[in-house]
Amino acid sequence: MKPDLIWASVVHQNAGDRRGTHATKNRALVSGSGPQAVASEGNRSRPRRRDPQPALAQGRHGVRAAAARLLVPPAKKAARGALRHALMQKMRDGAVVVVDRLDVAEARTKQAAALLARLGAAPGKKTGTVLVIDAPLSDAFARAARNLAGVRLAAAREVTARDVMDTTRVIATKAAMERLQAALS
Repeated sequence: MKPDLIWASVVHQNAGDRRGTHATKNRALVSGSGPQAVASEGNRSRPRRRDPQPALAQGRHGVRAAAARLLVPPAKKAARGALRHALMQKMRDGAVVVVDRLDVAEARTKQAAALLARLGAAPGKKTGTVLVIDAPLSDAFARAARNLAGVRLAAAREVTARDVMDTTRVIATKAAMERLQAALS
């Protein structure tokens, strides 16, 4: 198991979901960072620039030399490895249920809740949250289960390590597990 790989993937996804209004100034963005309009006496050969240091010694126009602006995405291989290890951890815990298919007669929340209860994964305070993975999400089941608190729906191609680790139970169809196995191997 590689918990550090799972952790890095979850932290990256959480950071990507934030609004991203953070910013730090670099040399170009600081007020007065260009050349002096009029050179000082005795310093005519080169214009003066502000030092790219934090605002400890130079007042209110602080600047960082290496300004953090963009979030670098993790390698696809690392994201796949994190998902693989997260699924392995849930399987070791016995929290994964594989079914043939998820069908309801009508798109009714009561029927979806009854189906999940038969599978031993009825969401609630004692049982926690449930992640339902299907290869293509069944439209009727998705409409029936989207109103249930504690149930997350995900297509097999969109599932992430954070989705798996944030839930207590995982219910997947055979088609979804085959697609995940093909993508993760």
